[in-house]
Amino acid sequence: MFSFLKDHPFAVEAFFERSLVVTYAVPKEQVAKLIPECLELDTFDDRWGFIAVAMVNTKELRPNGFPRIFGSDFFLIGYRVFVRFTDSNGKRSRGLYILGSATDKRKMEFLGNIFTHYKYTTTDITRTENDGFADVHSNASGIKLLYEDPNGSDVPLPDGSPFADWKEARRFAGPLPFTFTHEPGSNQVLIVEGVRQNWTPLPVNVLEHQFTFIETLRLTDVRLANAFMVRNVPYYWKKGRVEPCTK
Repeated sequence: MFSFLKDHPFAVEAFFERSLVVTYAVPKEQVAKLIPECLELDTFDDRWGFIAVAMVNTKELRPNGFPRIFGSDFFLIGYRVFVRFTDSNGKRSRGLYILGSATDKRKMEFLGNIFTHYKYTTTDITRTENDGFADVHSNASGIKLLYEDPNGSDVPLPDGSPFADWKEARRFAGPLPFTFTHEPGSNQVLIVEGVRQNWTPLPVNVLEHQFTFIETLRLTDVRLANAFMVRNVPYYWKKGRVEPCTK
């Protein structure tokens, strides 16, 4: 009855204290099975598709225009596929397709699943820092990530990355301007546009990584492709809009 509420019915703003995005390269034929037919896989070298895991320390998340006192702080984890969408006017947009989302607060799970299609679950999420290293882990969700906090020094690309350098890798770092969702059986795509400021990603050296969510997808030849971090970013999501599928 109130399904329209899930279509991101109002604009939202927040402040990203820290956003770390880890991206995996997977043979495109495997990733293509994870997205609806109305979206096109965004590929590199006509060989690789990409799945991003975004981990965000979010402050003062609230409806746009509300005073900061009404905002809430959350740790958010999102699993996304890099895709493209062509609208009925032939305009192509590049963005991310939602596979799943997690948070450290039941309040965010509850409200997130009322006002979005992002499939939130609540889990334990802990982040610790020690001597220039940081660790993010979740026992319930099977997450283990150890990395060096970026300090501007030279960072090697991950072993096996399909990219030749960090400039090439930056194209698949996320988040991208658009997020797409599609409900099975519908002929529509919901598009949410994000607007950001002060976006200067720094390459991150990942030392250990495990995401059980990725493992449950049963993919093969999964490679860590890149990792980037941004800090202190005002962020704003526009009200969602619906477009018809064109294929």
